[in-house]
Amino acid sequence: MSEFFDAPEDDNFASAGLRLTVDLTALTENWRDMARRSGTARASAVVKADAYGMGIEDAGEALYMAGARDFFVATVDEGVTLRLYAPEARIFVLSGIWPGTERRFFENDLVPVISSDEQLAFWMAVLADYGDYPCALHVDTGFNRLGLHIDDAIALVDDVSRPASFAPVLVMSHLACADDPTHAMNRQQLESFHRVSAAYEGIDSSLAASAGIFLGEDYHFDLTRPGIALYGGEAVSGMANPMRPVATAEARIIQVRSVEAGETVSYGRALQLRRKSRLAIASAGYADGYMRSQSSGGVPLRQVVPQGGQGFIAGHKVPVAGRITMDLTIFDITDLPDNAVRAGDYVELFGKNMPVDDVARASGTIGYEILTSMGLRHERRYVAEE
Repeated sequence: MSEFFDAPEDDNFASAGLRLTVDLTALTENWRDMARRSGTARASAVVKADAYGMGIEDAGEALYMAGARDFFVATVDEGVTLRLYAPEARIFVLSGIWPGTERRFFENDLVPVISSDEQLAFWMAVLADYGDYPCALHVDTGFNRLGLHIDDAIALVDDVSRPASFAPVLVMSHLACADDPTHAMNRQQLESFHRVSAAYEGIDSSLAASAGIFLGEDYHFDLTRPGIALYGGEAVSGMANPMRPVATAEARIIQVRSVEAGETVSYGRALQLRRKSRLAIASAGYADGYMRSQSSGGVPLRQVVPQGGQGFIAGHKVPVAGRITMDLTIFDITDLPDNAVRAGDYVELFGKNMPVDDVARASGTIGYEILTSMGLRHERRYVAEE
């Protein structure tokens, strides 16, 4: 490799076109912060979607070593992977159990979250064949996504036809509007969930995810489920984000070019330059989760949110120039000193200097989607920064 890029031949991260740095210290400190905010409730860790793009193996192990003993994953595959890194943890699978998956649950000591009549019927049949085994019940309190009907869940407590081995270890629900602390729906769901929790007295109850934790102790019950907050994302709209940034995404600058005033940039001639400009072309695009919607022009979102996306390089924020393409994004570096950027340098797409939620707002989405959409082409490394 040429010294021009200043990277050892054996260092894949140093020469990667798109790279993601994950600060495991920030991750575990965020979990401890949410555990403190949970008060007397235990704090679990939600590591679905490959730990929100951070890598379920390393992130899961770090959280386990920090003290997390309850985890939530989306699929049985995620649960099987996590079990290797959290050997004594209780791992809940949010998508539940279906015919053909039961052996994987038993062999890996995974707890299915039962959230529909069909899953409940199958689970009762499984218990008849396999005997006593724990489960969790997800009850709908108004979200109208997943969950057993609240009256059915309560009636189940006294249902004499259920197998004697039916013994849920957790009842849970999910708040629809917790990111807005003033929304009346929060209190309505809380009151509904109190009915469920009272019916299942003596069994752990869980209502609050990240945003719900910030609503206060009334919402904490026995177990909280922090997710996005662990990874540095904003949980509550309109509130300063107290969490430490965890992920920093960077893209390599492939080329720096000078362009005359009046010329146009990228597809559709969406940007016409008003001055002689210098442009940096970076090796990341919408195929990597750097969303086309944050282009500086030529996309519908710019009619609603005038400010397009920005990157950070050489100590400065730099705007996206024109449309973001599949593999490449163009940044306007005209206002930087002439020698501040060269081919081979990296531009920060989000991280410590470009909060992921600011990038999300320019994209018309939320930080969750940015973090979980980084794609397969990035090289990942883990650090433990104090």
